Amino acid sequence: FGTTVIYISLVYLTCYIASYCLELMFLCRRLGVELGKVQVYQEANRETQVQIEESVRSKDVFIIQTVSKDVNTTIMELLIMVYACRTSCARNIIGVIPYFPYSKQCKMRKRGSIVSKLLASMMCKAGLTHLITMDLHQKEIQGFFNIPVDNLRASPFLLQYIQEEIPDYRNAVIVAKSPASAKRAQSFAERLRLGIAVIHGEAQDAESDLVDGRHSPPTVKNIGAIHPSLEIPLLIPKEKPPITVVGDVGGRIAIIVDDIIDDVDSFLAAAETLKERGAYKIFVMATHGILSSDAPRLIEESAIDEVVVTNTIPHEIQKLQCPKIKTVDISMILSEAIRRIHNGESILNAHAVHWI
Repeated sequence: FGTTVIYISLVYLTCYIASYCLELMFLCRRLGVELGKVQVYQEANRETQVQIEESVRSKDVFIIQTVSKDVNTTIMELLIMVYACRTSCARNIIGVIPYFPYSKQCKMRKRGSIVSKLLASMMCKAGLTHLITMDLHQKEIQGFFNIPVDNLRASPFLLQYIQEEIPDYRNAVIVAKSPASAKRAQSFAERLRLGIAVIHGEAQDAESDLVDGRHSPPTVKNIGAIHPSLEIPLLIPKEKPPITVVGDVGGRIAIIVDDIIDDVDSFLAAAETLKERGAYKIFVMATHGILSSDAPRLIEESAIDEVVVTNTIPHEIQKLQCPKIKTVDISMILSEAIRRIHNGESILNAHAVHWI
């Protein structure tokens, strides 16, 4: 929804991504508010300037920010706007960030860093008092913040899509493209009362090695001769098994579920494997559709029949390039979360609300 601000007491909402104007109109209509007036622009030297054009003193300010291709500029816009509201004496500043950027960098990568921890600290330092997000890549990211974090779920909307848009979904099997996705797949399978399959093999193991920041101890010849009782045991290297599918997908619809679709190579490999095992139709479902690079073209040319994502991230251009991409609107749950937080209500069972 771009960079958006809503004042509630009044609510103030401001958005800068044109493709999300329609969703924001629906969101504001449900809340009975208007978008706040803010100007965001870049100087000739590429510095970001933010001008809030109405008073936010003693108001609840909801800043809605989605991630564009220029993620770093988007983050700076958000931080500057939060700080501007803080110095303008806003009562509460709530960030509504459907897709939390840098969430995939939440683990140590050898000599790298945990960037999502850094970003959380920057948001809190700028003045954010509350965060609303959706399907964090790892739930533990909530612990990086010293402010309340509401991690909403998109699964009810995706489950509803399966039940309403896939006529023969009772003949489907939920697939995890790697063991890391098995928990999410199990959740979908239990709610739909379907079977589950897990793809296990070389590509997934290679990916998991990459994010593991632990190191093997040095070899004995590198540390010199020491007493045998003091030798550090060497870590046995992982053996990459051939790709296998645990579960029966023959003659069934395969629904691959994950939280993020960015680089689609692993999804394409999973689809090919499922086709070889006899699946006659393949769906891919995820909360966040980043769809980087030439993902739309690769999806269009692949064995995947349909890709279903929510509108946490703008992807209108990708949809024009690939008709297989379908969108599920989740603005309803965001507007309900905003309303409840402003009114001091619990959002535990916000998914039970049905809008007319």
